[in-house]
Amino acid sequence: MADQTRRLSPSVLSADTDALAALKNIPTYTPANAAYTLVKVQAAAAGMAAGQETETQKQAELDAARDDAVAAEWAFHNAILGVKEQVRAQFGADSNEVQAIGLVKKSEKAKPTTAAKAAPAAAPTNP
Repeated sequence: MADQTRRLSPSVLSADTDALAALKNIPTYTPANAAYTLVKVQAAAAGMAAGQETETQKQAELDAARDDAVAAEWAFHNAILGVKEQVRAQFGADSNEVQAIGLVKKSEKAKPTTAAKAAPAAAPTNP
């Protein structure tokens, strides 16, 4: 049995749509199972189209909501960057307030070190 929780490929849906179009041209179609009458198959196709339309609309809403959330995140981030600069300006780069907002005090930053050059290797001696 097929996994009916996964999406059908566009080629399968296209083939199904083509089959429905061809079925409409068969005037003598009378299925033994009433679940597969032309009217019921057309209703299933209409339900599919409505579901896809709803999905498209909801996806557009989701995309817009995500864009709004991203813009709000950046506005907040930029505000915090401004706060950090203001705290540095008001209290100094070596203050406890700078440390309180998550920055490193100027006096606690690692001092740059210069790497010592390696001495040239001595030539091997023969005993």
